[in-house]
Amino acid sequence: MPTTEPGRRRRPRASTVIVGALLTVGALVTAFPFLWMLFASVKPRGESVAYPPHLIPSEPTFEFFAQLFNELDFGRYLVNTLAIVAICMLGLLLMAAAGYGFAKFTFPGRDALFFLVLATMMIPGQVTMIPSFLIINGLNLTNTLIGISLPMLVSGFAVFLFRQFMATIPTEVLEAARMDGAGEWRIFFSIVLPMSGPILAVQVVLTFIAGWNSFLWPLIIANDQKLYTLSVGVSLLNQQIATNPSLQMAASTLMVVPILIVFVVFQRYVVQGFTLSGLK
Repeated sequence: MPTTEPGRRRRPRASTVIVGALLTVGALVTAFPFLWMLFASVKPRGESVAYPPHLIPSEPTFEFFAQLFNELDFGRYLVNTLAIVAICMLGLLLMAAAGYGFAKFTFPGRDALFFLVLATMMIPGQVTMIPSFLIINGLNLTNTLIGISLPMLVSGFAVFLFRQFMATIPTEVLEAARMDGAGEWRIFFSIVLPMSGPILAVQVVLTFIAGWNSFLWPLIIANDQKLYTLSVGVSLLNQQIATNPSLQMAASTLMVVPILIVFVVFQRYVVQGFTLSGLK
């Protein structure tokens, strides 16, 4: 059999080179709008409307980011968005506890309740907005960050993911902890949650995206502009000032980049979580 000399490297096959080249071209084409947004956000207004357009700005400036925070109240929108995301993160514990209960406990009506949880995944969010508004209004939580965040605390899809993942946790481990005198809450926080790291990472990303991109519900529930989120603030740019492509791209960059950072940080856990949760 032919052998490869230690000092030589195998040449890549032609098919591998072609596939790699195609993937590279596809990645560049996919990333081009994002790169255009980033470069356009630091272009002077004259360059942003120049024809023919140029990708790289000749005189980059961050004046439009400063304008967002100094003149257009985007600092308040950012704080509101972060507060909503933080409140929504508290719902992760509720959904994890629900998933754990469905996965490891037997009680009357468990299957029927889980079917109702799955049924909520089939209902569009727009259908429940009016009932949710009436409930929030009845609780006198309109025009509050809690009222904006409350409907996003629980998700049927998240409960389903937690249940699917936690069903794979060995019951023997939990029984051993009970025999050692550990209570159910201690088992949940000390054993179940640490073993559910991948699915928690998935839910952190999904919850962050849902809270960060919240638009329609905050627009409905909040009459005070001081409670608007970043996505609502971006939509108001055209109404507040004349069209300025660089300013709009700066606001869009502020919306998109944090999501990309969170996804890159948790990417490995996201893939692992979806693989182990039984979603083929």
